[in-house]
Amino acid sequence: MGRKPELPGLVEWAWAWQEEAACAEMDTRLFFHPAGERGAVSEERERAAKRVCAACPVLAQCREYALECAEEYGVWGGLSENDRAGVLRGRRRTARARGARPSPVASTAL
Repeated sequence: MGRKPELPGLVEWAWAWQEEAACAEMDTRLFFHPAGERGAVSEERERAAKRVCAACPVLAQCREYALECAEEYGVWGGLSENDRAGVLRGRRRTARARGARPSPVASTAL
């Protein structure tokens, strides 16, 4: 029998930031809209979620994750689905103007 191949180490460190998140123990329904939610109710839920994010010690890591993975749903790193779509569109435009591919994890300022 041959030698066992080297396996990558544990990757818990890549997700450890989530344990420090302000939302870690909160009800996820605050961050993900239920089916059919619209109007003022939706806007207030999203504002409340963003208030939690604003005080979060890992906001930058969360935001980078959501943008890198093109997270489709919920409030992540203080950005809603629409906010993230706008950031990603802006990155694509900037990259096209520079003639380069966009970096999905570049810092984002809103």
